[in-house]
Amino acid sequence: MQYLANPTRFLKLANAVLPFVWAIAVALLILGLYGALATAPADYQQGETVRIMYVHVPAAWMALFVYVVMALASAVAIIFRHPLADAAAKTAAPIGAVFCFLSLATGSLWGQPMWGTWWQWGDARLTSMFVLLLLYIGYIAIWAAIDEPHRAAMIARVVALVGVINIPIIKFSVDWWNTLHQPASVFRMDGPSIAPSMLWPLLVMGLAYSFLFLALHLTSIRAEIAARKIRQIQIAEIGER
Repeated sequence: MQYLANPTRFLKLANAVLPFVWAIAVALLILGLYGALATAPADYQQGETVRIMYVHVPAAWMALFVYVVMALASAVAIIFRHPLADAAAKTAAPIGAVFCFLSLATGSLWGQPMWGTWWQWGDARLTSMFVLLLLYIGYIAIWAAIDEPHRAAMIARVVALVGVINIPIIKFSVDWWNTLHQPASVFRMDGPSIAPSMLWPLLVMGLAYSFLFLALHLTSIRAEIAARKIRQIQIAEIGER
């Protein structure tokens, strides 16, 4: 972690691995979509609408995972004063927000034919996922609204760390409350309850989303480092006048 604290070292590593990460992400995405659309069978109850699952479920996984990344990066920034930790949290937020929105949008499309409604506020998981989207938006708004980076970072860290309490609420909402969502069917103590022909495309799509996030995140951190350098140059020029 300390090795990557140097922006130059980080950029060198990021530039070296990014082409491979993008290639893996695209390959996994193609394989996952092929499995989801061509080889996976239709569900005996849901029919062809079950194919929304292969976009919806990995997006929900990533929405939770990215927020945890933001919280961990914020904790590292507070504890270790890592110079790139705030940049990692800041650049992860828009990506996580897109995953969260995609999860909600596809969930609504999936829910209408299954539940007979586009949205149900009484469903704990739907509501807590919507709260997660608001947390993402609020975090992004802090960085956009506060011009002084240090002050924005301090407030953003608090929001990220306080908001992470929503993650276990989302995860265990189907166990704690009576919801429209079914209980976990992939990550279970007694093993997945999904047929292997449907499980492997779902897991491949999950990996594809993970590598896509990594590629986008590394690219965004590179851009953030460049933006910081430009800001420092502009401040130095103003000071010389």
